[in-house]
Formats: sequence, structure tokens, C-alpha cells
Amino acid sequence: MALPVFFDKLKTLLMNINKTYSTVQLVSLVALRMIVGWHILYEGVSKMLLPNWTSANFLNESQWILSGVAHWIVSNSAVLNAVDFLNIWGLIAIGLGLILGLFTRTASIAGALLVFLYYLNNAPIIGIEYSVPTEGSYLIVSKTLIEAVALFVLYLFPTGKIIGLDAFISRYFNKTK
Repeated sequence: MALPVFFDKLKTLLMNINKTYSTVQLVSLVALRMIVGWHILYEGVSKMLLPNWTSANFLNESQWILSGVAHWIVSNSAVLNAVDFLNIWGLIAIGLGLILGLFTRTASIAGALLVFLYYLNNAPIIGIEYSVPTEGSYLIVSKTLIEAVALFVLYLFPTGKIIGLDAFISRYFNKTK
């Protein structure tokens, strides 16, 4: 009996603070933001915790549009170190931004661009075979592309100003004007 009461109170709260989305839309968008944020944050943290992690293996597999850039990055250790650092901390910052609803639009578009770069390096295109096994069978559309599109959707429908730290920032700056 306590669960329906919780959902009734949540619905009332959401209706009072939100006039743009229905309750189902808002809950769905926030859930998507949190789930994708968690995935991206975890990817960054797991890379940070692995002492010898490098993007070199991933970049060496690149055979599509960005393969020339990827191989150049791997051939230059200073550039590779910079890319590894930016990749780890970019993933962490994007993931935290999405989870906390902080700079949500920036985190969403940055995440979409970063994940789309991953896709452009290792897209599931006919005629390209990778030595690293994949988890499933893909043709053109992969989970990486799906996540990039989901992040773009989150950019188009930002929820951080409704449920997230962006709401507090927005209210603070609206009061100071």
C-alpha cells in the first residue's frame, strides 16, 4: 500500500514543478538520463581505476572514417596520453553531469559527440572485421550509435532544469536578475 502512496505524491510533486512534459514523459526522460549517465560515469571510473588502461587497443582497431586519425594518435605517445586523460575525465564529467542534472544540455551534447566518435572509429559496416569480439551481431546500427542518439534526444529534451541541479542554478540566477 505504501508504493501507490509514494507514486501519488511523486505525481503531485512533478505536476507542480513541471508544465512542459507529462509525468510519464518526464519520468522516462529522467530515467534515460540517469541510466545513460551511470553507464558513461562507470566507463570513465573503470578506465581510471585500471592502472595500465589506454585507448591504444581501441584506436588500433579503427578501420573506418577516422582510422587515419586513430593510428596517428597511437603513433604519438604524448597525444595518446592526452587522449586517454581527456577520455577518462570527459566520461566522468559527462556521467556526473547527467546523473546530477548539472549542465545537462552540455553533458548531453558532449556525450553524444564523444560516443559518436567511438562509433565512427569502429562502426559495424559490411566488409570491416575487427579482431576484438563483439557482444552481438550488428549491421550499421550498434549500441554505441543508439547511445549517441539517446544522448542527442536528452539534449533536445533537457530535464535538468526540472529535476536536477540545473533547477537550483536556474532559480538562483533568475532571483539575481
